[in-house]
Amino acid sequence: MNSIYRGRCLKYGDNINTDIISPPMYMELPVKEAARYAMSPVDSGFGSVCRQGDIFVAEENLGSGSSRETAPLALKELGIRVILAKSYARIFYRNCINLGILAVECGETEKISYFDEVEIDYARGVVVNKSRNEIYRCQVIPEHIAGLIEAGGLYEYLKEKMRRKNEKDQSF
Repeated sequence: MNSIYRGRCLKYGDNINTDIISPPMYMELPVKEAARYAMSPVDSGFGSVCRQGDIFVAEENLGSGSSRETAPLALKELGIRVILAKSYARIFYRNCINLGILAVECGETEKISYFDEVEIDYARGVVVNKSRNEIYRCQVIPEHIAGLIEAGGLYEYLKEKMRRKNEKDQSF
């Protein structure tokens, strides 16, 4: 399992809540369409700038507000697979993990700028900002959480676990 992610950062500040990430007026749209409006209350171009492999970076209190999964789903639809923030709302953090998005706590995200290139080694707890030649400490992700991420989220993890169990049961 590779514990290193590299990508271009899309950087935001404090208190980016779920209504900013996924505006309620677009919730009835299919995720693919709604994702185009992600972050539009603070960045109308986010949906067109965001690309596969980008890293979403924020500061304190990311994902507060509603517990709905549409916020991390919209980010995932746009290609975000890793999020760095100083702190997360608990439900948003868990929704990210359940959907296969790696959510990492890093106390130095204020040092990261929009479009900085970073490398995150979540097994060692290190973020290397390639654009600034700086190193930051981050949360070490436990193996069981890393396993959920590698599987693509909780649903895919459980589906694979059930498949293996069924194969094992049928081999007797």
